[in-house]
Formats: sequence, C-alpha cells, structure tokens
Amino acid sequence: MNLSGSFFLCFVTFLAFVVTYTTVTTITHLNSGRSGSEEIMTRKELETGYVDPLVRMPTELRVHRKGKKRLFHTALTATDAAYNRWQCRIMYYWFKHFKDLPGSEMGGFTRVLHSGKPDSLMDEIPTFVVDPLPPGLDRGYVVLNRPWAFVQWLSKATIEEEYILMAEPDHVIVKPLPNLATEDFPAAFPFFYITPKEHEKVLRKYFPEEKGPITNIDPIGNSPVMIKKSYLEKIAPTWANVSLTMKADEEADKAFGWVLEMYGYALASALHGVQHVLRKDFMIQPPWDLEVAEKFIIHYTYGCDYAMNGSLTYGRIGEWRFDKRSFGSGAPPRNLPLPPPGVPESVVTLVKMVNEATANIPNWKEGE
Repeated sequence: MNLSGSFFLCFVTFLAFVVTYTTVTTITHLNSGRSGSEEIMTRKELETGYVDPLVRMPTELRVHRKGKKRLFHTALTATDAAYNRWQCRIMYYWFKHFKDLPGSEMGGFTRVLHSGKPDSLMDEIPTFVVDPLPPGLDRGYVVLNRPWAFVQWLSKATIEEEYILMAEPDHVIVKPLPNLATEDFPAAFPFFYITPKEHEKVLRKYFPEEKGPITNIDPIGNSPVMIKKSYLEKIAPTWANVSLTMKADEEADKAFGWVLEMYGYALASALHGVQHVLRKDFMIQPPWDLEVAEKFIIHYTYGCDYAMNGSLTYGRIGEWRFDKRSFGSGAPPRNLPLPPPGVPESVVTLVKMVNEATANIPNWKEGE
C-alpha cells in the first residue's frame, strides 16, 4: 500500500509538471510571437499593459490570410482650401505608388470633397463632391462635415469594394497596405488621448448603462479605420447625429474639444455594437514615434521642431522644422531641407517622401 501510494503521488507530481511546463511554454511562445505587422491589442492589454495570452483576438486577426484578395476602398474627406489640396495631392501620389505592389489589397480611391462644388483637382484625384453642413450648424468646428460627408457618399456613390479605409489628407502611406479588417472586426489605430473611462459621466448621456460598460467605447477616431462597408453604412448616420448633438452640448464640447468628432465615431460604433481590433502598427505620428519599422502610415499632425544638433525643441520653433501649419495658405516648396543629423528616422522618412512626391507631381507650385 505504501509503495502504491508513493507511486501515485509521484505520477500526479509528474503530470502537474508536464501541464505547467506546457502552459508556460505556450504563453512564452504566444507573447514572443507578436511583432511587426502583428501588433494587435485587446482593450484589456491597452488599459492595463498586461498581455494576457488567454484574452486574444482570433489568430486570423493577427496573421494576414493568404488567398483571394479582399480589396478595400480608400476614402478621405477634404475641403477645397489650399491647405487641404496640397496634402491630398501628396497622399494620392503615395497611394498610387503602393497600390499595385505585392502585399497590397488597395482598391479604389475617393477624395470626398465636402465643399459642395468641384475644384481644380477633379482631373488629378478621383473625387466625389458632397454638400457641406448648412451654414452655422458646424459651430465653427469644420470636421463635423466629415461624418455628414460619409453619409452622403455612402448613400449616393457606387463603391465596388466591400471594405473601406477611412484616411485623411495628412496621411502618407509608406508600404503596401493589406486589408487589416475581417468580416466581423474593423481595424483601428488606438489614440492615447481618447479615454472614454475618464469621461464616463459625459458619455453616459449618450451611452446608457444598459448598453454595457463604458469600455465598450473603443479609444479610437474614425481614421485610420478599415471597416466593412455594411458596418459603416449603419454607423455613419449615428456618427453624424451624435457628433452634432455633442457639439451643441456645452459639457460635452468642453470635455472633448478638438477631438469631439473622434469621440463621436467611437461612440456611434459602440451604440451599434461594433468593436474594433486595435492596431498599433497602423500608423506612426512623428516626432513622438521615432521609427517607421513595419508601420503602414505616417500621420504628420504634429509639428517637428529640432535644434541643429538634432535635439527636439517641441513647444518652440526649432532651427529646423517641418509643420504642415507653416503651409496653411498654400503648398510647401519642392526640395525641403532635410533634418540635421540625429533627428529620428520617422521625421527623415517623412520629409524625404514629401520631397519625392512634390518632385514628381506635375504643376507643383509653392503657395498654390
């Protein structure tokens, strides 16, 4: 009996060791396997910083599937202002450059122009003209025209692709873009400054308790987002309505400021039960992101100011700078000076790509 009991105890101990070793090995493998274009975050990981291998999106969302291409349509909303036009020209140049390269699932392209009338780029960039909001309705917040522009475009245009990438004029595509969305899950970039939990009191006016926890609202804006067209057709009207309502709400307007329309998209998506896969690899934002690496888009929303020794002088104008706002009344000149030594690769790449685009876009003239 003693020998039998000892053998049983040894067997149970050995079995527990095997199970523990297998589990630890699997966890280590899963954690080490996420890199490059597989940088996907769940909301739990984003909020806590803890990577739980048991709480993950399906493997098909982390690894791009081989087989038939799933083309997506790239759409960006724009005004007819010179500031928007030169950015759209650069954006479209790089779209065309990468569209047909290996790894791309980039289909058609549309600049959704919400000026209500054609402009000088109609022959250069595929454009669909829609109406702006009625005068005064945007309350001086021009981006409220974005969701309204998408509502009109989706209802009136013929869009062959089943998926849509919502992009912006100040995006530079840096490599061929695959379709990052799936049938059930759109893909979006997580913004550190979209923090629904910190604004729960305000958001509960529009997202009642019965809709679930406030964390059902993703920390995203509408761009960049890859999404199935049928989902966006449902979300867009709600996005437009809730954004307008929040702008008229003094408390919400004060809380969300210049990112109110971004909260509008995140809120509208949650109201429709649509949750996004959060992809850090979707884009970078110089000067804070230092390397391009395996990312897909450069978003040049922030000014890049540096001393000639390569140190960042953010908050004051640098001896060398690139800031899109410096060219608010017209296009930058060709052949912008490159950053000094020591400036991060992301900024150098951005300026080189701007220079290459402006050197090759016909009739590029400074100030136009």
